[in-house]
This record gives sequence, C-alpha cells and structure tokens, in this order.
Amino acid sequence: MNPVALMAIVVGVGFLVLNLVAYRQAYAMLHFNCVGRKTGKPEELSLADKIKVLVCGVSIPKPVNSATPADVGLSFTTHRLRSADGVELEGWHIPAAEPKGMIVLCHGYADSKASMLGKAAAFHAMGFSTFLIDFRGSGGSEGNYTTVGFEGAADVVTAASRARELLPGKPLTLYGRSMGGAAILRAVSVNGLETDSVVIEAVFDRMLSTIKNRFEAMRVPSFPCAQLLMLWGGRQMGFCGFGHNPADYAAGVRCPVLVLHGEHDKRATSEQARNIFDRLAGPKRIEIFPGIGHESCYGADPGKWKEIVSDFLCSASQRG
Repeated sequence: MNPVALMAIVVGVGFLVLNLVAYRQAYAMLHFNCVGRKTGKPEELSLADKIKVLVCGVSIPKPVNSATPADVGLSFTTHRLRSADGVELEGWHIPAAEPKGMIVLCHGYADSKASMLGKAAAFHAMGFSTFLIDFRGSGGSEGNYTTVGFEGAADVVTAASRARELLPGKPLTLYGRSMGGAAILRAVSVNGLETDSVVIEAVFDRMLSTIKNRFEAMRVPSFPCAQLLMLWGGRQMGFCGFGHNPADYAAGVRCPVLVLHGEHDKRATSEQARNIFDRLAGPKRIEIFPGIGHESCYGADPGKWKEIVSDFLCSASQRG
C-alpha cells in the first residue's frame, strides 16, 4: 500500500477513535448513573484509574440528599416546582422567625441541595429565610443529567419565583456555588431574572477553562480532548458549550455581587474568578480565601465567611 495512503488511514482511524472516546467522555460527565461508585478526584487517581477514566469516562451516580434541614435542627417544608420547560424540581423552604430577606441556595456540579445545609443554618442564624433547590437531575428533582448550569438558569428562575411568593416585599439574594453560580449569572444576564443581590462561590469563568483544568489536574494534555468534549457534550445536550461562559454573563449583571473563591482552587482558578469579577457591571466585591482549593469557603473558615457575607448583605440592602 502507498505509504501516504497508509498514513492517511492511520490518521483517519486515530481521529475517529479520539472522537468516539470524547463522545463517551462527554456523555459520562453529563449523565448520572443509577448505580455505581463515583470516580475520585482527578489528582488522586492512580495511573491505572486515569487510563480507565480517559478511555471510559467518569462514573457519577445521581446525587442524592443524604440529609434534610431537620438534621441541622431547622424546620422546613418541601416544595415541588415545575420549570418553564416542564422539568419538575424539588426545593426546601426554611423560614426564619422575622426574616430580613430570602436567600436562594444553588448547589454545585454532581451535588444536591443537602450540600448547602451548613450555609442555610448560618443564614438562618443571621435572620434570613432560605430556599434550597435541587437542579434538574439532582436530589429530588426530575431527570438524570446536567448541563453544568446552562439549563440550570431556568431552574434558578423557577426557584426565585417561588421564593418571592414565600416572602414578598423582602430582599432576595441568589447564592450559588460552582455550577450554581454559573446558572445564577446566566439566569440574571440571559433570562432577565431580577434579584437584589448575588453571591457566587468557586465559579469557573468559561466552560472550556474548567474542562481544561480537569485534564491538567490529571497531568494530561488538554488539547484537543477538552475541545472535543465541549463539542460533543454540546451536541448531546442541545447547546453550545463554547458559549457557556460565566465571564460573559457577568457583563449583564448589574446588581451587587460578592465573589468568593479559594486561593488554590484548581477546578476554577482564582485568576478565572477575577476574570468574572472584572466583567461584572454593577457594585462588586471579591474575597479570596487563602490556603483552600475547590471547597466550601464557609466550611473552611465559618467566622470569616459570616463576617464577609453579613457585611455584603447589609451593604446591598442599604443600596436597595
């Protein structure tokens, strides 16, 4: 066989295999399993595990709520909601006795609203009612997939609408961690959701950035795999991942925003957090928590978190 033709076949087959692997990887990242163990953190995987993940994709069971507000001593009611596109969602309302306002809490990727219970308890102690929402695919909500905040924007709008009904005439704050923060920025900028203030924590600036960061955490070159994951993931879920960028959404957010971030976050770097912060159009404040990675700022330093968040909410209410 002609060497040039043979080389063309080898390259073509390699390209096809690479795309098939990327398609499978994207599907695994965006669809939750019914059973199975969750794949560990990229930087903690053995060489054999890394090879398995690169070939087969990650394994992510559907996130469940392993606790309720009652487990942290709070009374609550469960709400069933339906988003504008027909997806049934589950939320928890935790009322305060004489609420200063309402905080809508939005969880991160591959997680559920139970992960926000610590913050809900802190807000309750500060005198705020809270509404915790399970994004589609997570916890008690319908579905078994995620769009990493893209369609989650509609879920934020739905949760905010119910929160307004539960506590009319009081300030509304949207608090989102990681994917939840991305969904909030999109909801405000693209969906036109009105809110009095926003707090985002550990949010990536661009979808491509956070995918690249995961490859780098495994010490594997991100090109062209990250780009192919974006391409096929978007095709599978019906949206363009290359256009799902919180840094771009930030330019349309004019209400007061507090940005919280870990200094050593490798999933969404502090430089990427500043990229979002720089593009915010309204009053803004950024706080970098030293010595922590992609973890809860509240969990790492509750005292500092309470001081910063309380001060921000007070300032935001005075502006309103």
